[in-house]
Amino acid sequence: MAFLIVLAALCFLMFVAYRGYSVILFAPVAALGAVLLTDPSMVAPMFTGLFMDKMVGFLKLYFPVFLLGAIFGKLIELSGFSKSIVTATIGLFGAQRAMLSIVVVCALLTYGGVSLFVVVFAVYPFAAELFRQSDIPKRLIPGTIALGAFTFTMDALPGTPQIQNIIPTTFFGTNTWAAPVLGTIGGIFILVVGLAYLDWRRRTARANGEGYGTSLVNEPAAFSGQTLAHPLIAIAPLVLVGVANKVLTSVIPRFYGENHSFDPAVIGSAAPVVQEVAKFAAIWAVLGALLIGIATVLVFAWKPVMTSFAEGTKSAIGGALLAAMNTASEYGFGAVIAALPGFLVVANALGAIPNPLVNQAVTVTALAGITGSASGGMSIALAAMAETFIANANAAGIPMEVLHRVASMASGGMDTLPHNGAVITLLAVTGLTHRQAYKDIFAITVIKTIAVFAVIGVFYATGWV
Repeated sequence: MAFLIVLAALCFLMFVAYRGYSVILFAPVAALGAVLLTDPSMVAPMFTGLFMDKMVGFLKLYFPVFLLGAIFGKLIELSGFSKSIVTATIGLFGAQRAMLSIVVVCALLTYGGVSLFVVVFAVYPFAAELFRQSDIPKRLIPGTIALGAFTFTMDALPGTPQIQNIIPTTFFGTNTWAAPVLGTIGGIFILVVGLAYLDWRRRTARANGEGYGTSLVNEPAAFSGQTLAHPLIAIAPLVLVGVANKVLTSVIPRFYGENHSFDPAVIGSAAPVVQEVAKFAAIWAVLGALLIGIATVLVFAWKPVMTSFAEGTKSAIGGALLAAMNTASEYGFGAVIAALPGFLVVANALGAIPNPLVNQAVTVTALAGITGSASGGMSIALAAMAETFIANANAAGIPMEVLHRVASMASGGMDTLPHNGAVITLLAVTGLTHRQAYKDIFAITVIKTIAVFAVIGVFYATGWV
């Protein structure tokens, strides 16, 4: 019964998300409904002590990232930089390779360490302009961005600085470059199969006479300037965001040290505020990089940007608020579900799978799917079962690097179910619904999940690491 309650809450939230209802409303309804059926006396304590605590904690950390990311994307749009880069891209690669262009841009940004959420805001104006000029259906944009940002550069390619590739290092004593051969093979598999799928979808739509679409929402504003910036100037803010993020990630910890404290009051005896720099360095680096990117856009395109700055930033801030609240609600939902007895039933049942690597892959991707979070599901799985995974791997002669890569890749598989925060953010930013665009996101999810088991097969067949 405990398991059925968890399953019912998950299915309910996926259903309402797919139907287009707000998860800000229904995430707590689903979570607290499960608590009510498990232990009615815990509804109020779970709501304030866990759901709201986790939701507000997420906003505390990440809302500035959403806000500056949305403003950066809007300025890229208003400046005409998106149109300039798209025009150059079409001239260089041709309209038929629009999807490849967007995947490459997303991949470069995420592999450079830029947050997945920031990439969505920053790349959408380029994608919309490029798809419009190439007459590719807008509903294929989310799947394309998902392939570039949520898959191989997130957790497959060795060295990626995304959190999904960092978490396993603390459990297995590895580094982010673990299993470089397997990671590269997995990344190539996802990229090739994913692009083949998206191109098939594009060709099918064209054969059916379907173009970009009409009566769409959240469309980027038309460029109001006279002349477009040079493509190299237009792409400079994106490059600077990636480079600045990389530099600040290493500079900030050295500048502040392990801990930093300050006195919050000039008058009185308030306790000093002490912060562990390691917990916030990555966030500070992203925020600093985005500020540099925003300043660069303003320097090179002050006049066209300021023409629509007031109204443009209002819509960007509204979008950031919606996206952040959606994702935070999902984060709270995952925390509540993970605290229920039914979640433990699922975790224990998954442990019965005999093969060590398959056991880990299925466990991590299943828990990531239930919680709607790649990092959340993997953290829960490894915190509870890492010792078991390690013992089984040592008994079978499996290197820790392979465990790392399988766990990392598996976390980004079934996490992208309809209730996933990144999926909801992506659809909100692009102005599309689950009904319109989720099919392609799910297809990319399936390809990503298959890639994990393909990598496991390669390891057993060759012994490569």
